[in-house]
Amino acid sequence: MRLAVIGTGYVGLVAGAGFADFGNDVTCVDRDAERIRALRAGSVPIFEPGLEDLVQRNARRGRLAFSTDTREAVAGADAVFIAVGTPGAGGADAADIDQVLGAASEIARGLTAPTVVVTKSTVPVGTSERIRAVIGAETHVPVAVASNPEFLKEGDAVGDFMKPARILIGADDEGAIETLRALYAPFVRTSDRVQIMDPRSAELAKYAANAMLATRISFMNELALMAETVGADIERVRRALGADPRIGPKFLFPGPGFGGSCFPKDLRALLHTAREAGSSLRVVEAALEANERQKRVLGARVRAHFGREIAGARVALWGLAFKPETDDVRESPALEVARDLAEAGAEVVGYDPEAGWAAREALGEALELASDMYSAAQGADALVLVTEWHEFRRPDFRRLREEMKRPVVFDGRNVWHPDELAALGFAYCGIGRPTSSPGP
Repeated sequence: MRLAVIGTGYVGLVAGAGFADFGNDVTCVDRDAERIRALRAGSVPIFEPGLEDLVQRNARRGRLAFSTDTREAVAGADAVFIAVGTPGAGGADAADIDQVLGAASEIARGLTAPTVVVTKSTVPVGTSERIRAVIGAETHVPVAVASNPEFLKEGDAVGDFMKPARILIGADDEGAIETLRALYAPFVRTSDRVQIMDPRSAELAKYAANAMLATRISFMNELALMAETVGADIERVRRALGADPRIGPKFLFPGPGFGGSCFPKDLRALLHTAREAGSSLRVVEAALEANERQKRVLGARVRAHFGREIAGARVALWGLAFKPETDDVRESPALEVARDLAEAGAEVVGYDPEAGWAAREALGEALELASDMYSAAQGADALVLVTEWHEFRRPDFRRLREEMKRPVVFDGRNVWHPDELAALGFAYCGIGRPTSSPGP
């Protein structure tokens, strides 16, 4: 098929390159001319494992092109995907769909033949109808509008796209449904995981999925704090919960709170939609409130440990991205920890394999960047693990003990063993676990 994808962010670029890899001719469009120039030169402006190779391979084989001209890209396309951003509207809870509607208008002005316009952006319920109205006001070319929400994890977006757990097609036009079924057929050869529904249900399903996952995280974080007060170990509780087949083990790991471009924004947008519809989602409200509290836990514990000595203390942060395998620092808990400690007078030095400069741009002088994990820990009075990149899971603790000024670690992801660290002379503090002091 001949496809156009509007937007070259995480969703648009992964989708465009993924569709091209299955033999389709794809043009990815973006208004940012510099971004398009970089992509044409084979440079991928975001870090996502496997994406650079996917983009370069399909561009080299002539199946993937990049353009700033929407009209040229959509002329004669069998399907056009909208994959632009939907940020909070001026900091408000509502999702800003101006870019989505703007893209729909540009698409309409470039159409030369009947096509299917597909929304991949995360949008409020009812957006498909608004897109249909915008397109109808601009062109008389027959257009079917469908919702096809993405379910991509940053850090594994390519894998999620190429081997989807489910594909939702929200459409009330049989032609659109058949077009999208045919497009996705190679992705689901071994098991048909395509679900057909109305557009509003598809739009709500995307928000509901993110809200469910975020709620599990917030529940475990609150349970972890309770475990500390009653003398339980949240890691043992987590394993017991995960062994229940009705619950399962995923998204049950306590930590410093969730961040990123999706969960916080989408939960706020879902609450806004519910309020506008006259409904309430108190569980989602609680999940957001719990997450905001959790983001302050690590910083508060470091400050409590040092008391007045926090002023002038050197604190190392391992991990600055909101999760491993990405350079995305949007609403990252690490930024909250760094700001908290810097405001208290601490000297904060951080290291992240991919997100260092993005964090530095967000924090400015509040963060000193280190070239590697041990350089960050050199001379540190405390080490805080915030993001669990693989290289942090099993460091050389003896070397770490020598590098640090004081052997104090705050394990924000519960990836280390308290007794092992205590035996090596470290004071250990995790999330929802008993603290340990250096052994004899």
